[in-house]
Order: sequence, then C-alpha cells, then structure tokens
Amino acid sequence: MLKKERQAYILHQVNLHNKVVSATLSAEIAVSEDTIRRDLQELSETGKLVKVHGGALSAAFYDNPVIESNVYAQTDKQIIGNKAASLIKDGMFILTGGGTTILEFARCLPSTLKATFISGSIPAISEYMNHPNIEIIVLGDKLSKTSRITVGADAVNRIKNIKADLCILGINAIDTENGVTDNDWDVVQIKQQMIASSHKTICLTISEKINTVQPIHVCGLNKIDSLITELDPGNKLLKPFKDAGITIL
Repeated sequence: MLKKERQAYILHQVNLHNKVVSATLSAEIAVSEDTIRRDLQELSETGKLVKVHGGALSAAFYDNPVIESNVYAQTDKQIIGNKAASLIKDGMFILTGGGTTILEFARCLPSTLKATFISGSIPAISEYMNHPNIEIIVLGDKLSKTSRITVGADAVNRIKNIKADLCILGINAIDTENGVTDNDWDVVQIKQQMIASSHKTICLTISEKINTVQPIHVCGLNKIDSLITELDPGNKLLKPFKDAGITIL
C-alpha cells in the first residue's frame, strides 16, 4: 500500500471510529508500528487528526465536536438522530453515552419534551442543556479526555443505582458474530453498565460500521432491542440483525 493510500485509510478509520490504535492499524495495513507512528505524526502536523500515546483521535471530535461542519457523515447521523428522537416520550429516564451520533440525536429532541437524561458525556450534556424542559443528571468521576466522558468505578457504581427506561448508545462496530465492540476499555465498562441498568437498549450507528469489529467486546446481539441506522429498515444489510430478533428502525 502506498503512503498516500495508507494515510487515507488511517484518516477514514479515525473519522469512522473517533479513535485508532497504532498496533491495530499496523496489523490491518501490514506495516510496522514505526511506519504507523510516522504517518500519524505527519497527519497530526497537518491538523487532520490528534496524535496521542498509542494511537490517534479524530480532530473534529477532540477539538470541538459541536462544530457541525466537522461532523463525519453528518447527514446520515441526522437521519439516525431523528429516528431515535421519535422514540422518546415524556416522563422517560434515559441513559446515553457520547459520540457525534448522540450529539445529532440530542439536537433532534423537541423543545417540548419533558424527560430526564443521565450521562457523563460532556458534549452530550451541553446539547441537552439547550432543551428547556429536559432534566439532566450528570454522572461524575474521572474524565476521559479522549472520549470526553466520565469513566471509572464511581461512575459505574452510580449507574448501578439507576433503573432507566432506555439506554441509547452510539456504537463503534457491530457484526453478527461479535455483537457490539469498541476500542476504549474505560468507555466499554460504562456502556456495559448502562445496558445492564436499562429496560431497553437502542444502538445508533451509521451503516459503515456494520460488519466491522473493534478489539473490546461490549455486548452480544441478545442485549440489543433496537438498531437504528440511516438505511431503510428493509435494507438487506440489516436482515441478519432483524433475524437475530432486533427491531430495525
């Protein structure tokens, strides 16, 4: 793979998943980690991503996730956000994670909605604050600078005391064999407890992430009640998930 192609692949992966790991990229592209580190350094120097220890972050998500022009696949995420927002009813208690798809979901919520949102995602909380009738419960603990979400044992324990109507998660990867997977250990612990503490779990993802795998297991398909993408629910890409008993929206 030529350098230009390699760096294009890296940028696509970091925009798709918000975060990449050097070792994973090295295995996927079949080049040394030193080569990957040099690529990440060059891309960082031109402002296309943010290089961190062991990998890189999406520049758009890390620097200022609320700048709409920087959101990857924004139109698709707006479609997903509108679908998800239609499921929220007055009086609900909703646990949500973070990520740009969740931000688009938050922007789609009607101003008249009277519900309670529980989250440790700083960008998501900021969006919920724009809705006059939404109550917000902030989960406190250590803040992950890379994910802009609170993580750690205290946050997990707080979630254990919650019985939410819905858990709404933006996900990094999903396939029929591995279920939902991610690339951030601390965030996975939060997501797993949110799922356990909710009556129903709704996963939001652009279709590009379907049939992809990340290194850390979040949950099996049996834990997901609904899957929302930008696609028509009848799209053949979604049929295996429908066959697994998941409601497709």
